[in-house]
Formats: sequence, structure tokens, C-alpha cells
Amino acid sequence: MSGRHDWLIEPLSSDVAQALRRLQRAPGVERIAVMPDVHLAKEVCIGTVVATDQWIYPAAVGGDAGCGVLAAQLDVPAERLRDPVAAASVLAGFAAEIPVLKHARASPMPAELEERRLSHAALEREKKRTCRVQLGTIGRGNHFVELQSDDEDQLWIMIHSGSRGIGTLIRSHHEAVGERVAGGLRRLDEASDAGRDYLSDHRWALDYAQANRGRILGGALRVLGDVLGARLVEESTIECHHNFVRAEVHDGRPLLVHRKGAISALKGEPGIIPGSMGTPSFHVEGRGNGDSLNSSSHGAGRVCSRTEARSRISPKDLERQLRGVLYDKRLASRLVDEAPLAYKDIRRVMRAQKNLTAIKRRLRPLLVHKGT
Repeated sequence: MSGRHDWLIEPLSSDVAQALRRLQRAPGVERIAVMPDVHLAKEVCIGTVVATDQWIYPAAVGGDAGCGVLAAQLDVPAERLRDPVAAASVLAGFAAEIPVLKHARASPMPAELEERRLSHAALEREKKRTCRVQLGTIGRGNHFVELQSDDEDQLWIMIHSGSRGIGTLIRSHHEAVGERVAGGLRRLDEASDAGRDYLSDHRWALDYAQANRGRILGGALRVLGDVLGARLVEESTIECHHNFVRAEVHDGRPLLVHRKGAISALKGEPGIIPGSMGTPSFHVEGRGNGDSLNSSSHGAGRVCSRTEARSRISPKDLERQLRGVLYDKRLASRLVDEAPLAYKDIRRVMRAQKNLTAIKRRLRPLLVHKGT
């Protein structure tokens, strides 16, 4: 059985503990690090870091390869957003400029992405069919565009999105040809043609996800420029993936490190750890903790499923929890599964991983544009 290190804020549920034991027994798994935001997901839990010898486990990356967060500072004080008319105009502008699922018209992708071919004709067809209309969209679930205030009352933007539909298709395509092992997981040998194809497509998905966040930022800046006269502060941008696999060396050994709902936290590496709607987020710097495979949590982590949250949290509960945060209240009944009480306490998460990351900046949410 592989070695494992945990950073937890509470005992593991039986379902999560069972899923982690199954993952530890998977062939080729050498080490596992469990983050404080760990929670149940299909096959491999979110908040899990897995190191293997030569084997790629697509489920340990997840479908949304390249999902991550971008943050950047704006050159106006957060006080400007406290004008209710200006704030409402920004929220309406975000809804118009940054769709949830797709744009009405296709737009060109960066030439570098257009020219790089995916490994199979079916993936290429999907790339041409959906990637152009999904570029610059946030997606559903916990993805968002958020405006925040730091402790000096400076305005920041934070964007959480990923590779959208193409990431899921890349995973399902490659898992279909993978070798099934005990526990039901599928794996690919990194040295095989199938493994090389997955890694190439995975790299494309990461680059598409980064381009997607960049396109979202462009749309948001147009709105913020028109309404607030705000511009991006040069060289303030921070960005990190939290669903990816990468070849790394640990204790002198080459390993394939899979992060599913976890960020790289090399010593001195900048990172972003969002809270939930209505709770703080943090800019951090990695401490390079080898036991964690140089990783940390990617957020707060859910405490209940979306179905449970919808049965326990009402729109009025959501409004109370988001006091002081502007959001589209017309969507309240469909946003209750994203309420702060559906997530772990981000402050406890940060305390649990204080030997993984150092907090450099705390940010408080002011406005959230989120899909349902």
C-alpha cells in the first residue's frame, strides 16, 4: 500500500475513507496527499494528490482538466463598487459579456490552439463544434467571476473556470481505451501511444482553460472600464490550475503527480485559494512541503452534496449568508447549493494547511457573477 499524508479539519466520512483506500491500492500508486478540502466525488475524491510511477489515471485529474483560478488587481479602490447603481451596472454587464454556457456566435480561438491537433478525429470535431462558442464562458457549478476587496480596500477580480466541455470529452475518450484495474479505475502507461496521446490532449485542455480565463478577463475589463473607469494593474495577475497531471521529481524519483482539486505549492510559488460565495479568499505562497507533494487545497471543499444543500438551504438562508455581497437574486433558488453553509469553513482549511502555504493577501467578496 502506498504512503499517505493527510491534512484534515475533521474525521473522514466513511465514503471518503473507502474511496481513498481504494485509490491507495491501485497499481502504480506510490504516494497520496489528502487536502483539508477533500470531499467525495466519482472515482477519485476532490482534494486528492496522487503520485504514480509510470501510470496515468485520468480520474485522478477529473473531467475539467485545467480548471483553475485567475486573480488580478484593478487600479480603482473597492469603494467605487459600493455605489449601488454602479455595482448593479457591473453585474448586468458581466451577465451580458460573460455567458454561462456559450456565446451566441463563435469567435476565433488563439491560433496556437487552432493549429494544434487533438489525438482523435472525434475530439477534433468537438473542438471545432463547441470550443469556439464556449471560449470566454464560466460554466455552471462552483465557477464564478467575483470582485473582491483586499485589506487596503483595493479592488481585485477573481475568475474560476476551466476547459469546459472539451475537458470532459478528453477524459472519457481516453478512459475508454485505458486498462481497467482493481477498484474500477482505468489507467494509461505514459510510455504508450495511448498515454502520450492523453498527455498531449491534456496539455491542450490546460492551455484552452487558460485562454478561457483570459477571454473572460477581457470581457470583465470591458465592463469595468465602461462603468468604473477601471483598468488592470500591470504585473498583478496570478493564475493556477487545480486539475492536472505533471511529471515531477520527489525524493530523487521521477513521478507523475495528479492533482484533482489541489494546487501546486512549490516553495515561493504564488497560488490562489478561493472561499465560497460570501466568505474570504486568499492569495498564498507555497512552502514546498514534500509530504504534500508540494501541494495545497484549491478551496474550501463541500460539506454536503448539491442535492442535500437544496433540501436544507432556502433562498432566504442564502440571502442572509450573502449579506453585503451583490448577486443576481433572481437566481437565488438555483444558487442555494453554492451557499457558504454548503462548504467547509475556509478559515479552518487555511489553518489546517499552514505548513503547506503562507497567506500573502486576504480578499473579501463584494460582487459575484455565477451560473446555474
